[in-house]
Amino acid sequence: MTWWGLGQLGASTVIFIFAASAAKWWTLAPSHWRLALVLVLYTAGNLIMLRLIRDFGMGVALSLSAVIQLVAVNVVAFAWFGERVGTYEGIGIAVAIVAVMLITIGPYLASR
Repeated sequence: MTWWGLGQLGASTVIFIFAASAAKWWTLAPSHWRLALVLVLYTAGNLIMLRLIRDFGMGVALSLSAVIQLVAVNVVAFAWFGERVGTYEGIGIAVAIVAVMLITIGPYLASR
């Protein structure tokens, strides 16, 4: 992954975090402008992801994005919105992070 690709991945993650936060705000107080904001943000994030998929392949781009978003969205949900998860949900999140990391680095480890 190049620095440019890493920058695009970071930009898409930031946009998706804002989109997820806007979606949460929309669920708390629905309005047309909040819904429009959610749609615009998710569209922008996905347009960047399309570029990453073309440049780095679907598996790598989506796997990296998935694990980064999984961590980032949970940090925002816990820190900003005060959400909590139970023991089993927390274990599930941790296992999901490990699973996506293994999917991402597995091909590199297997080729050695």
